[in-house]
Order: sequence, then structure tokens, then C-alpha cells
Amino acid sequence: MAVTWLKRGKPESERAADDAKVRATVEGVLSDIEARGDTAVRELSVRFDKYDPKSFRLSPSEIEAAMQKVSARDMDDIRFAQTQIRRFAEAQRASMQDIEVETLPGVILGHRNIPVQSVGCYVPGGKFPMVASAHMSVLTASVAGVPRIIASAPPVQGAPHPAIVAAMHMGGAHEIYVLGGMQAVGAMAIGTETIRPVDMLVGPGNAFVAEAKRQLYGRVGIDLFAGPTETMVIADDTVDGEICATDLLGQAEHGFNSPAVLLTNSRKLAEATLREIDRLLKLLPTATTAAASWVDYGEVILCDTYDEMLAVANDIASEHVQVMTDRDDWFLENMHSYGALFLGPRTNVANGDKVIGTNHTLPTKKAGRYTGGLWVGKFLKTHSYQRITTDEAAATIGAYGSRLCMLEGFVGHAEQCNIRVRRYGHRNVPYGAAAE
Repeated sequence: MAVTWLKRGKPESERAADDAKVRATVEGVLSDIEARGDTAVRELSVRFDKYDPKSFRLSPSEIEAAMQKVSARDMDDIRFAQTQIRRFAEAQRASMQDIEVETLPGVILGHRNIPVQSVGCYVPGGKFPMVASAHMSVLTASVAGVPRIIASAPPVQGAPHPAIVAAMHMGGAHEIYVLGGMQAVGAMAIGTETIRPVDMLVGPGNAFVAEAKRQLYGRVGIDLFAGPTETMVIADDTVDGEICATDLLGQAEHGFNSPAVLLTNSRKLAEATLREIDRLLKLLPTATTAAASWVDYGEVILCDTYDEMLAVANDIASEHVQVMTDRDDWFLENMHSYGALFLGPRTNVANGDKVIGTNHTLPTKKAGRYTGGLWVGKFLKTHSYQRITTDEAAATIGAYGSRLCMLEGFVGHAEQCNIRVRRYGHRNVPYGAAAE
């Protein structure tokens, strides 16, 4: 395979060292929240956000006051986005059916899709208050039928962010908190004197939020590991350097550690994209952040063939994959490890982030190898059940079950089966001999 890196990012050893520092910080914060509850949460809020309200939970009047600050145009845009996201989530929910089948006469098996009973939705703030994350988590949980949805986002300039509050409320949040980062995730999962813990955490966030979710997993469920954003552009000479550079920097501006990768079989396009990135970084208002990500985490990978491009793309398993080639459908059919695909030059990752209807909470750090992104199904648990309705079926299944339990040495298990054979069996047991 002839694969050439025209630009590389930070070595993996340096990235691992950064991750280790984050792990240690998060572990200390979560332990503190567990030990001291609200007191620890308040101290962390003051330390990181300089925010010390009477209550972190917004009252109905405070929610209404925040929403009054949102312009009519912004409210219309939020409604439009939520309509698109709701339509797709409802279609996804409709695809998940409860089932019941009779596998043998008198043997009934089935499953039910039951909503998680309480979910904590984290909405990132910081430099970029992510209004859209409220749609993606709160609204999707609401479509799934979750009976208790709590949502939290950090303060912006010392106050609740009006548009985020509006999106949370309109999406269906039952409780809204103004808390950021590790302290929000920890408080929702662990619980405090004033915050009842949830069963599941969802939503994207920075490296600290992602690590907190990782450490809390097991204590609560999580949607997926959704850390700093990643983007990959797969392109050939059907497009130009300007559109590739725009799509790379459009995601690199998220933070200082947002990987952005160009994967191409055209050296001409690769070099043109590098030139365009240099030009755009002189114009982009968020260039300080985007440039830091590009220097440390940007990569340009040159391949000889489309098959090589496909293999490298599946190995990297990027969160967002923008495909602009003469064979976009081929990539759709053959890509197996990624967060979400954006096919053709007419679409782009920002559409998926904000408005088109698919969910923007997606797997990062190669998690696309084993999970997809957040969707209505993540909020549903599929539980099986069984029922035997005839004596004959009880004796038949019991006979097989008894012998298979004895095969493994489980005598007590076998007796559970045998008592059914004795009580419900007849002389002629269909489908197999009675347990011996």
C-alpha cells in the first residue's frame, strides 16, 4: 500500500500523555463530588465558571425570562431545526417494534422496547454555546419517551445562555441546570443533596467531559465516548482545495485538539488544500483555535488508489467523514467504521451539526468501530420475555433444558426443569424424550 503523509499531527505518545493528565484530574473531581455533594459542585462552578447562584436549577419563571431574551428569528430557527430532528427521530422510533412469536406450539417469546427512566443531557458551552446539542439529546430522549429528562449547560458570561435554555425547554427537558463540565456530568450521575441521580448520561463535550463519562460508565449508562470533534475529508480531483480547506477548518475551530484529516488520491488537490488552509487562517475569526488544532492534529494523507483511501478511512474511524469523490455511493456501501457520512459537495458537516435532522453526538477516538452515534434507540432498552402456555410445551422444553443443564454440571438448574416435567408432563411428550 502506497500511503504518504504530507502532514502529520502530534505523535501518539504526546496525545497519550495529554490523556493521562485529563484522567487524573477527572478522577479527583468525581471523588470530590461523591464525598461532598453540592458543596463540591458549587466550589467547582465558582472555580471554573465564576458562577455562584442561589440554585443551579432554573425555576419556571427563570426559564421564561431566559426565553424572552431570544429573538423571534432565532426562535423560528430553533423550531425549524427541532422539527427536522424530531421527524427523523420519530421515523427511527417507528422502525423499532415490539415483537412476540410462537417458536413452538405453546412457547411464546417476545421483546419490548422500554425507555430508560431518567437521562442527564449535557450541552457544551465555553467559547461556543452549542444550542444544537440540546436538540440532539433532549429532543431525541423525549421522542423515545424518557419520563425524566434533565439537562445542564454551563453559564455564558455569568448567566444562563438564553437560546440553550429555550432549546432545552422546547425539546422537552423536565429539569434545567446551569452547570458546566465535569461538575455537571458528575452531579447528574452521582447525585447530590439537590440533584437526583440519573440512569444514563448523554451529550458531547470536551476531553474532561468525555473522560468523566468514561469513568462513570457502569455506574450509569452512557450514549458513547463523544470527545473533541474529529473530521475527515475524503476527496479526489472532482473538487478543489477551497472546499476541502473550508470543511477541514470548519471543524478544527471547535477546540485546540480537534483532529482534521484530508484523505486524497490527488497530490494536486492535497497541495492546493494546504495553500487554501494557510490563506483561510488569515481570514477566519476563529483562526487562533483552528490553527492550533491544524498544527497539532491536522493531517494530509496521499493514497494511490480508492481502495487504499477506503482502508485508511476505516482504520482512522473518524467522527465526521465528508466524502466528495466520483464514487460517493461506493464509499457509503463500503465504509464500516465512522460516526456519520456526509455525501457529496452539496452537503457538509455543519448541516449535520445544526439542522438537517441526523444526530450530531457521534463516536470519537475510533469508537466508530463498535458503535454508531446517538439516536432514539440509545434511549430504549430491549427486554425479552417468555411464556409457556401448554403442559406439553412445558414438559418438552423442560426435558431438553434438564439434559443441557446436566451437560454443564448445574444440578439445581436441571431440577428447575425437572419439576416442570414431573408436574406438566404426560406419557407422550412431543418433540423429544422426557428428562431422565
